Amino acid sequence: MHNPINNPVKRLNIREGITVKELVDQMKDTAYNGRRLGEAGEIFEEMLDSKAKIFFSLAGAMVPAGLGSIVSSMIQNGMIHVLITTGANVVHDIIEGLGLYHLKGSATYDDLELRTRNINRIYDVLLPQKSFEKVEEFLGKLFEELEGVYSTASILRVIGERLGKDSILHTAYENSVPVYCPTFFDSIAGLHFMIYRNEKLSIDQSLDVKEMIDHCFESERKGTCIIGGGVPKNFVLQSMLLADGFDYAIQITTDTPQFGGLSGATLEEAKSWCKLKEGAKAVTVYCDATIALPMLYAYLVNR
Repeated sequence: MHNPINNPVKRLNIREGITVKELVDQMKDTAYNGRRLGEAGEIFEEMLDSKAKIFFSLAGAMVPAGLGSIVSSMIQNGMIHVLITTGANVVHDIIEGLGLYHLKGSATYDDLELRTRNINRIYDVLLPQKSFEKVEEFLGKLFEELEGVYSTASILRVIGERLGKDSILHTAYENSVPVYCPTFFDSIAGLHFMIYRNEKLSIDQSLDVKEMIDHCFESERKGTCIIGGGVPKNFVLQSMLLADGFDYAIQITTDTPQFGGLSGATLEEAKSWCKLKEGAKAVTVYCDATIALPMLYAYLVNR
């Protein structure tokens, strides 16, 4: 090393009554993914202070894990300006917006017994089949009524308008935050759309691409927070191929880069594609999002 660094790693000082913000601030001077989480908080703060347009990518099925309220609160507090998510999160958000609940279970339950009881399992979360029947009833009626050509953002806005307040989609509707679902047809919502839509209703996902690119050009400074990977991550990053790249990027993932998959690809790799600016401030936190995202948000609301 040509230029030795003289900043010491600091020992954490945990005391009674310590706040999450104080803890994450201290973690900036520790190591490994603790330090990375501290850096993520610092970068997110700078995104907010610089008035950057923030693109938030939410993969997997995070709503059943209880993270929907965090995403809704981030929208309300101006921390998300464009949301990109999976069909799974959309469907489970609709379930909660209809006043239904996900249930605590166990990963060791007998799945064949659950099947006979019409209960679906998502690792250690349970969902009775009757919840999906309510979703079908809600979406079926809606898709039979609507007419026209929609992007996923425009049809999710209509859905959000009709849902209860305890949902991401309704919060996004109230705050004029577009929600894109590039995997809409890889979900129960897409299945119901195919079954119930009338001949005058269609979804054109090329409109999603156009609208996303338009969002990229609407603000001088742009940032992204990527939770997980998959299609939402790529959809966010590819939107910058025609723009000039993100100024800020945060990624929280449990995937690693050596297997070549996008979900584990580093943000440095994204610079080779010009999806991030050369001097972009970026950090990847290798951590379960059900741990890291609540800590990051608790840090931000107490900043």
